[in-house]
Amino acid sequence: MEILEMRNNVTEFILLGLTQDPKRQKIVFTIFLVFYTATVVGNLLIVVTIKTSPTLGSPMYFFLTYLSIADYCFSTTMAPKLIMDNLFHKNTISFDECMTQLFAMHFFGCMEILVLILMAYDRFVAICKPLHYSVIMNQRTCGILILSAWIGSFLHSIAQIILILNVPFCGPNVIDHYFCDLQPLLRLGCMGTYVLNLLVVFNSGAICSLSFVLLMISYTIILHSLRNHSAEGKHKALSTCISHIIVVIIFFGPCIYMYTRPPKTYPLDKLVSVLYTIITPFLNPLIYTLRNAEVKNAMKKLWSIRVTSGEK
Repeated sequence: MEILEMRNNVTEFILLGLTQDPKRQKIVFTIFLVFYTATVVGNLLIVVTIKTSPTLGSPMYFFLTYLSIADYCFSTTMAPKLIMDNLFHKNTISFDECMTQLFAMHFFGCMEILVLILMAYDRFVAICKPLHYSVIMNQRTCGILILSAWIGSFLHSIAQIILILNVPFCGPNVIDHYFCDLQPLLRLGCMGTYVLNLLVVFNSGAICSLSFVLLMISYTIILHSLRNHSAEGKHKALSTCISHIIVVIIFFGPCIYMYTRPPKTYPLDKLVSVLYTIITPFLNPLIYTLRNAEVKNAMKKLWSIRVTSGEK
C-alpha cells in the first residue's frame, strides 16, 4: 500500500525529447514527419503488394508481410508522439500512456526480432534443403511459427511491464529521452534498481544479443552452402541474404548497445535510439524492394492496374 501511494505521486512524465530549442524542434518535426510518412506508405505498400500479387505467395513473402506490419506498428508507437511534441511543444505523457508505449514498443520490437529469425530459417531451408522446402515450410507450419512469434512477443512485453510496475515513482518525473523505455524509467525509481537492471539485461539484452548471434551463424551457414549452387541461383540467394543481413545489422547494433550495458546515460543514446526506432522501419521497405526484383515487378503491375482502372 505504501509503495502504491509513492507511485501515485507521479501521474505523468516530462519527456525532454531530442532538443529543447524551438528552431531545432521545427527541424526535428519536419524530418521525422517525412521519415514516418515514408515508413507508413512503404510498409503498407509492401503488405498490399504481397497480399494482391499471386506471384508473391511463398513463405518468404508471408514473413515479409509480418515484418512490414511490425515495422509500421513499432514506428507508430513512438514517431507520432515525437512529431506532435515538437509541433505543439507539448512534452508530457501520462503514467498510463507511458506504460502503454513501453508495452507496445517491446511487443512490436520483439515481434520484428522473431520475424527476422523466421525469415533466416526460411532462407536456410530454401538454400540448404531445397528438395524438402515445400514440405517443411508449408502453410500450416508458417502459421504456427507466426503465432509463436506473437505469443513470444506478448510474454516478453508483459515481463517488462510487470518489472516496471513494481518500481515506485515519487519524483522527479523528467525523462531525458523522447519516449518511455526501461532504462530511463528505472533511473527515476525511488528504490534500488540494480537487480531490476540486471533483469533488463537478461531479458531485452539477451534477446537482442542471442538473436543477433543466431542470425549471423545461420547466414554464415547459408552463404557457405552457396558455393555448390549455380551462378544464377547464387546471385539470387546472395541478393536476398545480403538484404536480410543489412536489416539485421542496422536493427541489432543499436539494440544491443542500449540493452546490454550498465544503467548509465550517454550523449549518444538518443541518436542510437533514433536508428532502431525511426530509421530502421523506414529503411526496411527500401531494402526489401530495391534489392528484390519480384517485389518491384509486382508493385509495377499493381500500379499499372490501378492506373488502368482510374482511366476507365
